[in-house]
Amino acid sequence: MTEKSKLTVYLFLMFFAMLGLVSTISYCAGKGKDKTKSLPELLTPAPEPQPRVNGPLVYGCRPGHPFLYRIPCQGIRPISFFAKGLPSVLKLDPSTGIITGKVPGKGEYTITIQATNSKGKDSRTFKIVSGDKLALTPPMGWNHWYAHYDRITDQMMREAADVMISSGMADVGYQYVNIDDCWMNASKNNDPKRVGPLRNDQGNVIPNSYFPDMKSLTNYIHAKGLKAGIYTSPGTLTCGGFTGAYKHEEQDARQFAAWGFDFLKYDWCSYGDIAGKDNKIEAFQKPYRQMGTILKSLDRDMVFNLCQYGMCDVWKWGGEVGGHCWRTSGDLGFELDRIFDVALKNCEHRKYSRPGEWNDPDYIQIGYIGNANKMGIPELTLMPAAMQYAYMSMWSLMAAPLIYSGDMSKLDAFTLNVLCNPEVIEVNQDPLGECAEVIKRSDDCFLMIKNRIDGSKAVGLFNRGKSATDIKVDWSELRVTGKHTVRDLWREKDLGKFTQQFSTTVPSQGVVMVNIDR
Repeated sequence: MTEKSKLTVYLFLMFFAMLGLVSTISYCAGKGKDKTKSLPELLTPAPEPQPRVNGPLVYGCRPGHPFLYRIPCQGIRPISFFAKGLPSVLKLDPSTGIITGKVPGKGEYTITIQATNSKGKDSRTFKIVSGDKLALTPPMGWNHWYAHYDRITDQMMREAADVMISSGMADVGYQYVNIDDCWMNASKNNDPKRVGPLRNDQGNVIPNSYFPDMKSLTNYIHAKGLKAGIYTSPGTLTCGGFTGAYKHEEQDARQFAAWGFDFLKYDWCSYGDIAGKDNKIEAFQKPYRQMGTILKSLDRDMVFNLCQYGMCDVWKWGGEVGGHCWRTSGDLGFELDRIFDVALKNCEHRKYSRPGEWNDPDYIQIGYIGNANKMGIPELTLMPAAMQYAYMSMWSLMAAPLIYSGDMSKLDAFTLNVLCNPEVIEVNQDPLGECAEVIKRSDDCFLMIKNRIDGSKAVGLFNRGKSATDIKVDWSELRVTGKHTVRDLWREKDLGKFTQQFSTTVPSQGVVMVNIDR
């Protein structure tokens, strides 16, 4: 069988796996070796053929800045889009669902998005809030770090944008395609193509030879209706030893804006050498306050991600210095076996989670990811299937940014099943912006309860133990009484009406995630 034939068979079987018609797939891979991959149970049902408009209900932007939004919508293409009440300064492409133009004047604009195909139609309200706040719901997208580390290239970024569309990720709300470290030149590196002058005669930062044209790259991403993110450090060097922004902060920020980037990750790294032993809060705030002020002065919206690993209780002041999301812990790649602990720790800061200001426990690392200790070539995660559903559930209930960091070129049906459940994502994107409250049942079992803007409650029943167990949630814990409909969000089906409590069996290292109506 030719390699092309093998790929065709594999994609054919993957398609039916997504439809739930097969539970295992066998395919040929490698040099003449047969490998059989057992596909775990797929909880998320396959999308229906008729349109389903997804995405946030509210969207923050700043007056007069460029506007770009691709309407997330599942269903068989072609789909025709219409937006009732769209401000005159904005234009919708009816065939792509991409809205472009300039952000209207300060105020709130409620539009109705309509999507129609040969199988049916759907509609959804969408509020554009033109003002001072960005990221009114947690950012969703992809970051290259845990897949490609210092191997990242322009071509990989473009491929990620392509796959975000072709895989259906964009249809459930993923929109940022973000470069992490190692896009600049370094003074020294094992790869000579990443070595060169750090800045030109004008002081502008120089991308390495793998990134020949940054403006062309962002144009490519934007043409798909997606957004582009970039990375630097307030120190002299990034974590990988590449050019930092120290003493060039405004120049670099304006360069990023001129290139067309929409998101900035600002990583502490070598700034520790500059800050020295000054442990006052002002020293920790200084580089982020400086960059936050600069970003607000730019002529385009740029979401600001503070990456300084939770030092000095950043969740208490990250929004004050202009941040939209901030890391609350170290790199999760080094402690993927502790995702439950990381989530529980992040929930301790729940009162600081609100629209435009999000606690970030790091990226979603499932599918093909590299070993963080070795910056390795991506391999399929060893994380149990049930834990992967628990992982996505916790991040959604916490209102954490949903930034995937696996290899986009190796997405399989199971990984997409975890990443692309629209009802679970709606919990994450709920406009109320609340991080779930934790109620511990035992050392192994706990609940996460999240209030939603419609008055309902999203509840995760988690079991981190080594065997399945029964877990219940009492209505008194939800502060409700009477009879309520319970819906299984992963399976997208109602379980019935329950009085006083809901009890279910939760798999080992897994979750049952439900919504309980108002």
